[in-house]
Amino acid sequence: MTQLRVGLIGAGGIAGVHITGWQQLGAQVSVYSRSGAAHLVQKYGVAEAATLQELLEASDVICILTPTTTHHGYAMAAIAAGKDIVCEKPLAENAARAADIAKAAADAGVRLFPAHVVRFFPEYLAAHHALETSAAPAVLRLSRASAAPAAGSWFFDETVGGGIIRDQMIHDIDQARWLAGEVLRVHAVQDPPTVDGVVPRPVSATVVLTHENGAVSRLSGEWGPDGKPFSTSIGIEAADGMSLYSWPEVAAADPAGENAPGDYLPAQTPASSPYTLQLAEFAAARASGEASRVTPHDGVMAVALAEAAYASIALGEPVEFSSADVLALLDA
Repeated sequence: MTQLRVGLIGAGGIAGVHITGWQQLGAQVSVYSRSGAAHLVQKYGVAEAATLQELLEASDVICILTPTTTHHGYAMAAIAAGKDIVCEKPLAENAARAADIAKAAADAGVRLFPAHVVRFFPEYLAAHHALETSAAPAVLRLSRASAAPAAGSWFFDETVGGGIIRDQMIHDIDQARWLAGEVLRVHAVQDPPTVDGVVPRPVSATVVLTHENGAVSRLSGEWGPDGKPFSTSIGIEAADGMSLYSWPEVAAADPAGENAPGDYLPAQTPASSPYTLQLAEFAAARASGEASRVTPHDGVMAVALAEAAYASIALGEPVEFSSADVLALLDA
């Protein structure tokens, strides 16, 4: 069997889990980064491409791990080169740009895999399985908290695709839709508020999604002070208040113990990591032609819901949401 060649664009904090995941799967990994990838070459033994064109020529699959507003440009370059794509969430900074990527990939016959990795975490997969054999959910509560990203980074600039909802809470937005279906209404608040496009640090936000089936998802996110451990929780209730699934909010752990304060990724071993499981499913879907559990449509819809949350914050009230309007973007 020919060894899969994977090219990573970007050398930031998420690159390490992608490299170890692909190496666990036996792929040959190369990295291109405008800020340099020497530290990844030294740590993981990957190859460094001097230019984007060199990376494209040396790869079968391209992984886009760069700041959100660069996703569109890199995705279009990969699509033009006929390369399949794994793109970190969010797929783009707004729904129109995300849909543009998805349409271009479909038109070119290129596979596009939005990296919504939480669908591969065992606790959330168990929640999905629980709802397949239980009453319809009425209330979902999802939380996600960690130390805030570095002060002054692009994550805090909403004008370049940053912000806690678009970056951190999009995980739970995708989960809520995966678990409870399409959404009719979005209501969001943020504390403290964004000023002149700059998100404060630390910051918290709440997003309430009303689903087409009547279920309500209440999502909370926090970028906390330095040293705050990574934590998540999920709880699902039926209409009568009966718990359908619950996973308590605890610091994510590996066999050696809890995450170090300030970590923004949950600790995992390479073989069991949901990041590795995600990449393995993407590689298998690519080889077989079958669908992955995360589709381009899912990636676009998550961006559209995050965009609606920001619209709600700006208006100070709930906003209506139309899945059909998002589908129209994909069909335009």
